[in-house]
Amino acid sequence: MKTDRNILVAFILNLMFSLFEFFGGIFTGSVAILSDAVHDLGDAASIGVSWFLERKSKRQPDAAYTYGYGRYSVVGGLITSLILLFGSVVMIGKAISGILSPPQIDYDGMILFAVVGVVVNFLAAYATHRGDSLNQKAVNLHMLEDVLGWAVVLIGAIVMRFTDFAHLDPILSIGVSVYILYHAVRTLGELLEIFLEKAPHALSLAELLERVAEVDGVVDVHHIHLWSMDGNRHYATMHIVTDADPHAIKDQVRQELRHHGIVHATLELESTGEHCHERECYVHTDGASGHCHHHHHH
Repeated sequence: MKTDRNILVAFILNLMFSLFEFFGGIFTGSVAILSDAVHDLGDAASIGVSWFLERKSKRQPDAAYTYGYGRYSVVGGLITSLILLFGSVVMIGKAISGILSPPQIDYDGMILFAVVGVVVNFLAAYATHRGDSLNQKAVNLHMLEDVLGWAVVLIGAIVMRFTDFAHLDPILSIGVSVYILYHAVRTLGELLEIFLEKAPHALSLAELLERVAEVDGVVDVHHIHLWSMDGNRHYATMHIVTDADPHAIKDQVRQELRHHGIVHATLELESTGEHCHERECYVHTDGASGHCHHHHHH
């Protein structure tokens, strides 16, 4: 995976570009361009963080991080989302004051900047579109947002050029900011769910239980736990009651789990007569919550 190199390229492009935009915004007097600049600067900063953390997240597990460094990538996404959230709120404030007293805008300059903006960001988006980490997706989403943001600015600039409706500029700025805000909040929600050890979206607990219970020789499955490292790599632990050959059972169950994107499973096997030591409730194979069976041997 060339994820981290892609991210570095994106970082440098974005940083240079956001400086270019600040000049553009000041030179043309357009809040919409300035709001894109803030957005890009936020992106650049967050991409820098992502790059650093994405590299760290590729490290192999060690004695300190026995699960590996996958969550660092999630932290990167978290910081990114917070920066974007903050940036978009600031820009909405700025645009509202722009609506109250519309700015003087150099439309031709604005059209020129917007054309450059669309082209540069399209190239950047193309450079980062391959990659499968949540972080990489977040970065690529910013790139696409930038292309859209600039396309909006371009259309707006052309409309204002012919109608002289200067209020359109801050209105566009608000549109761009609200869009960014919405996505930032959504991403934040997804990332928090990973930290809260919520079962991954893609996995259905009931379906997994059913599949494992269908394996020949499995009598019962309980104490099942699912969580995700980074939104892509999932983990599971469970207790399996069986009297069959443990090796065959483990192999089959692991294979079944791998189909569902679970890269790491810890399976505890119990024989049918054995009493389960953990006394809290567990989910039964039929999906209902059952209590621990105590088999008393006299």
